[in-house]
Parts: sequence; C-alpha cells; structure tokens
Amino acid sequence: MKTIEVKRLNSEKVYPDMAEVSARLDELGEGFSVETVNWKTFPYKPEVKFNIAWGDREIYIKYYVRETNVKAEKTLTNEMVCEDSCVEFFVSPSDDGIYYNLECNAIGTLLMGSGHGRHDGVRADAGVISGIRRLTTMGTEPFAEISGDIRWSVTLAIPVKTFFHHKIGDLRGKSFRANFYKCGDKLSNPHYVTWNPIGTEKPDYHRPEYFGSLKFV
Repeated sequence: MKTIEVKRLNSEKVYPDMAEVSARLDELGEGFSVETVNWKTFPYKPEVKFNIAWGDREIYIKYYVRETNVKAEKTLTNEMVCEDSCVEFFVSPSDDGIYYNLECNAIGTLLMGSGHGRHDGVRADAGVISGIRRLTTMGTEPFAEISGDIRWSVTLAIPVKTFFHHKIGDLRGKSFRANFYKCGDKLSNPHYVTWNPIGTEKPDYHRPEYFGSLKFV
C-alpha cells in the first residue's frame, strides 16, 4: 500500500485564492504518478501526476494531465463526468467504512457521492459540492472530443466540511485512506489508471480495500 505524507500548504491566508493554491502546489515538485494500468483490456496510459497539501479548512489537490484525447461535455453537478476526461479522488477519513468519491472533468464539473461501496453510494447535495473551489486550464465551457498532444490541469480546494458524514476538525496528524484515478469512459481511447493498484478483474474504482494512505504532517 502506497503512503503519502501530505504537507501543509505554505500560505498566510486561511482561504488562499486559487491562483496561489495552484502555484504553491507546483512548488511541491513533480508530483505523484497515477500510472498503474490494472486491466490489460484498457492499455492506454495518459501521463498523470498530482500534488496534494492541506490547510486550516481545506485539502488542496492539483492534477497534471497529458493525453491524446480530451472531452468535457458534462456541465451539471453530479452528471457522469467519468464519461469525459476525468480525474478522481476517493477518500475514507475514518475506519467506519464510509468513503467519498469526488470526480472532476477538465472544465471543473464535479460529481460527488458517498457510501460503503458502489451499490449503496448516494450523490451528495449540490450545495455541498458547490463549496469545492476549482481552477482549470481548459476553461469552463463544454467541448466535444479533441485530439493531439494535450496538456491540462485542474486544481481543487476541498473544504474539510465537504466530508459531511465525519467531524474531522484539524487535519494535523490525521491519517486518511485514499486513491487517485484518471479515466475517460467514453473517449476514443478509454482508459482506467490508478495511483494505488487495484486487484479486480474489471475496472472498479469503488474498492476501498485497495486505497493507499494519506498522513497529514
């Protein structure tokens, strides 16, 4: 199981603006790779890295993506953004078995659910999701699939209160279990790559038993 020691974001502000968040995450270095191809039937592997940090009230994540096809057609909260070019953060803050799946396309459209597994998961309220700040390099307008040597990034500021089933408080010293993903279910080159490996026969991200570890230091 992989482990990340999540550092505190270097900012004087409780809620740094998104341009500052993005720049501070860049300063953390080349990032962690989302590069595991778990399923041979989907061999395509885009270049995907991420950086993660924490603050007084938020968790910060920036994904860096390079791929041959990009699509961002979903514009409404809780639409199936996994069908677009999509990055995902699945996280379990405690050992009660509840995890949250946060999924984001290249223009910042978000889906968020929570539950114990794929079959009992429910969508989060749009009001909760709207509190997640985001900054993208692909703009915010939808577009059909384009191809080429395409690079894009998305930065997320996720309030701790977003994880509404849990009372987390100060992140310092806490440990979460999590995984990071990239997918594109309905792209010309569908793919499913992960940070921590998944040992299922078919693609399935809703498997908390394969989460890695985040330690907030």
